Amino acid sequence: MEKLGWKGPVEKYVKITISDFIDSLKQHNLNCVNLNPSFLQIKAWENEFRILQEQLPILVQDNNKAAQWWLVFEYELPRERGRRPDIIIIADDRIFIIECKDMRKPEQQHIDQLKAYVRDLSNYHSGSACVKFEPLLLMTLMKDTREVTQGITIISPEQLHSILNFKTDKKIIDPDEWINSRYAPLPSLIAAAKMIFENEPLPRIRKAESLGVNDAVDDLIEISNVALEKGEKHLALVTGVPGSGKTLVGLQLVYKLQRDDNTPVAVFLSGNGPLVKVLQHTLKSKVFVQDVHGFLKEYGGNSLHSPIEKVIVFDEAQRAWDSERVKERRDVDISEPLDFLTIGGKGADGALMVGLIGEGQEIHLGEESGLEQWNDAIADSKVKWIVHCPEKIAHVFTSAEKVITDETLNLTTTLRSHLVENVDKWVEAVLNRDFDLARNYSIDIDYENFNIYVTQDVDVAKRYARERYQGCEDKRYGFVCSAKAKNLTPYGINNDFYSMQKLSIGQWFNDPPESERSCCSFNLPTTEFQCQGLELDMPIVCWGDDLYFDKKSLKIRGRVRYKSKDPLQVTLNCYRVLLTRGRDGMIIFVPEDGAANTFSALVDSGAKVLYGFETTDVSGEQIISVAALDIKRDKN
Repeated sequence: MEKLGWKGPVEKYVKITISDFIDSLKQHNLNCVNLNPSFLQIKAWENEFRILQEQLPILVQDNNKAAQWWLVFEYELPRERGRRPDIIIIADDRIFIIECKDMRKPEQQHIDQLKAYVRDLSNYHSGSACVKFEPLLLMTLMKDTREVTQGITIISPEQLHSILNFKTDKKIIDPDEWINSRYAPLPSLIAAAKMIFENEPLPRIRKAESLGVNDAVDDLIEISNVALEKGEKHLALVTGVPGSGKTLVGLQLVYKLQRDDNTPVAVFLSGNGPLVKVLQHTLKSKVFVQDVHGFLKEYGGNSLHSPIEKVIVFDEAQRAWDSERVKERRDVDISEPLDFLTIGGKGADGALMVGLIGEGQEIHLGEESGLEQWNDAIADSKVKWIVHCPEKIAHVFTSAEKVITDETLNLTTTLRSHLVENVDKWVEAVLNRDFDLARNYSIDIDYENFNIYVTQDVDVAKRYARERYQGCEDKRYGFVCSAKAKNLTPYGINNDFYSMQKLSIGQWFNDPPESERSCCSFNLPTTEFQCQGLELDMPIVCWGDDLYFDKKSLKIRGRVRYKSKDPLQVTLNCYRVLLTRGRDGMIIFVPEDGAANTFSALVDSGAKVLYGFETTDVSGEQIISVAALDIKRDKN
């Protein structure tokens, strides 16, 4: 069954009745989301029908070839429950994507929603490789309007026939073939993990296939084969920018090594408790993904037990606890890296220890020693270790028996933000207070349709997210903030200890938007400790009072992370984590109380200002709508 509301040539559409049209779309809505459409949704469809029935005959009269163009209503993008462009017109050599809004003024989230359709169909739809897309935002309550903004053409109803009226001798798009072409969107980490362990192939995305995740997995399998066959001890370290697929590398490795053998061969360990809980909740299993601290408590220290797995993957290995922290938490005077290598070094069998290394994300106490403590662990180990790593960190491992450099183990491009490059570089430039560099990055990021907004109105941020993803069952948005911020509670962002005790992180990420436990409810935020390694389509990053700009310097306030060896660096790492969670973009909420310099710094860095304005809806009631002000263009 095709996942669309109605399809057919223009000449057929102009002859159907409104009741048949609405009935077809009602049934499609029921099939998609198991709900009857609302009164307002039916009213919107009726407006679409009326406008097209008026405008298309005028178009055909001027251009008789248009009678053979195809209309597709409510085309549901495969694997993306609820994402449905209102109208698609397949017209010879191009496709018009039309979103209809019963409003008098466009809102920013509607523009971004339409741009995201173009982005995703261009990147992930196999039938769209050579297709030119024409995005149109049809404002049904406007009059005499035809303007282009942010690459989107905004029109009023009477302008539709004229903007569609073009002539060409080319006909390169077969409507049925395009509708039924494979659409393979870039999955979130949670969706990808579920696909891996349900034996579904990950989407083969044209732009993503060269980014190295599969190559890294293949190299690690080869290293594991050598280690186990020769009875050698190998340590492989995979580095990568936030969102570059390090966790996917680890999960795929564990799964591929396990497929043909009932005896556990490999295990994925993480010190990121929330990530473990979310993955276990998603996979409905605690076998392949386990908490590293529990694993080390069972097999590390003075334990005489050895795990059956010979390949052990340690996620976020740069965050391993030093001996001081282990002594405090487990009363064992040994660092986690040494504990880890001691476990792998037991017995005469070969072993492969894999460390997944995130860059600049050490946020917990005891994590600040980084890679150096892995070299110290090698020096203190009773066996000889062969290290495999990218060249950029090879100099650290002076104690290894042998260092083999392998650039395949360095993942340099983020997969999180829909293949948009430079988001992590923008974050780095902001935290380095290099606003000119950040602004330059922001222009390229904006061009790739990754949205970076800043606002001082939390209700505007919430409205934007809810409106943009309305009806999208699998899209996720919500509050993320620093655990040490003390000024967010008055804005309904309750990150205090007692509120956070109520958080069920598996449900926060996995529950449907209507659930009170879902991130989309805005009932509770997550902090850097719960969201590290995970992602949202549109996080609202709540900038707290623990880190603030003072002219061109960054400062921390109060006794923030006062036990840290370098409190400022750990706080910067915290915000680096928070600012790199987004897939479609991010909204940075900066409270007005005493944060003027922080807000200005983000604007100077190229973030668009998101704000509300009063308007009226289709019923004539006053509402607050959302718009964005792009200041960075004036800075260049």
